[in-house]
Amino acid sequence: MIDALIIGAGPAGLAAAIASARQGLSVRVVDEFYRPGGRLLGQLHEEPDGVWWNGLAEAARLDQEAKELGVQMCCRVSVYDIARCEDRWRIATTEGEWEAPLLLIATGASETAVPVPGWTLPGVMSIGAAQVMTNVQRVRVGKKGVVIGVNILSVAIARELQLAGVHVEQMILPPQSAVSGNAGHPHEIMRSLLRVAHLAPSPLIRWGSKLMGSAWMQRLAVSLYPAQGVPMWDIPIHLRTAALEIVGTSQVEGVRAARISPDGTPVPGSERFLSADFVCIAGGLSPLAELAAIAGCPFAYIPALGGHVPLHNECMQSPLPGLYVAGNITGIESAKVAMSQGTVAGLAMAKAAGLLADDSLLTQALHHVNHVRKNATIQFHPDIAAGRAQVGKMAAAWAGR
Repeated sequence: MIDALIIGAGPAGLAAAIASARQGLSVRVVDEFYRPGGRLLGQLHEEPDGVWWNGLAEAARLDQEAKELGVQMCCRVSVYDIARCEDRWRIATTEGEWEAPLLLIATGASETAVPVPGWTLPGVMSIGAAQVMTNVQRVRVGKKGVVIGVNILSVAIARELQLAGVHVEQMILPPQSAVSGNAGHPHEIMRSLLRVAHLAPSPLIRWGSKLMGSAWMQRLAVSLYPAQGVPMWDIPIHLRTAALEIVGTSQVEGVRAARISPDGTPVPGSERFLSADFVCIAGGLSPLAELAAIAGCPFAYIPALGGHVPLHNECMQSPLPGLYVAGNITGIESAKVAMSQGTVAGLAMAKAAGLLADDSLLTQALHHVNHVRKNATIQFHPDIAAGRAQVGKMAAAWAGR
């Protein structure tokens, strides 16, 4: 008999499986990918203290620990339906139907597409696809590329591509439109990059970013932003250049770009051609929450968390009996935060099953989530804590109906 089903073998799902199995639950983890790890599999970066975060190694460690605890790992299995049946949850998968009284949905996040003219050409891919091809599949995505979209995720992955020997010619903004939204606005991008300026390899950039706390200083910085861009790890980052079109016949040949004003409007006569054999489009991440919606979980739209997220309390429990959520499905944050949330969810499920040996374990895990979030190297949004608090209040209100 299975006590808990976990959908998603990423950092949250694996951590939850380990925490609940340690307390004596029989756990089965389901994932459509051919190996456990989720977003961990593509991550490789250097922490501010000089220690390298190797997602592949971390995923292998979590997978091994889970299996040693008796967790059933079912990869290459897709889940396409969820239903509540009396006191149990039933999931329909490509391997049949499985039931358990406790269900955790830890499906992570998906990339948000930003359409650019010419984006269907061979050689155009999302920035996340380039990360997986490079760090997981060990496939060279090209010799020289342009990244369209400047955000926390794309800057980190551009560095990973560079470490793998792939040349990133430059990073530019997408064309401003109703679809691209703030992704094509220089002022908004400047504000977002200031949140990770402490990670810049250049002391000058780190020092200069401290002077731009006020809005008027940020506007001045955008207006004076150099035409040649600002190099980070020798990758020029442009906030005053935007893509107009991806060019090519049978495959990518380059990008037609133009200088833009501080409000994102193309400057007439400033067009130029950027040669490239691959293009990565970076539009950010949003919670992958379709299965939670199918289950009937109530949602809230919280921009600070990346979009629509399922309501849940601090123990990662949804308002529906026996249904839990954890990781990026609850809001876009780092893998370390997802792992700490997964531990909370796993212990909370053990408590619901009456198998939690010591309630202080759950209390400590809750404190650890806050500690990890507060000390995260990358803060994806400045209002994450406020967004989390808002979701908690809404979940409590829903439960009290």
